[in-house]
Amino acid sequence: MPSIQSPCISVCDIDPATGLCVGCARSLAEIVAWSSYSDAERAAVMEQLPARFHRLDGLKPEPDHELGRERN
Repeated sequence: MPSIQSPCISVCDIDPATGLCVGCARSLAEIVAWSSYSDAERAAVMEQLPARFHRLDGLKPEPDHELGRERN
């Protein structure tokens, strides 16, 4: 049994712009195949996750800094 565990955090939502899960940054194909991946395959995906999360974060809209301010 492979020793590298799934990066899933149970926030399963595929971003339509990237095709990546917003919770774990894996593609749907990787999620489906994860249980059959070898440790080497899992490690290769895990190595890519930080860059993928950075990509997902770059797509988030900027917060509305006007919220919470009093109107004149």
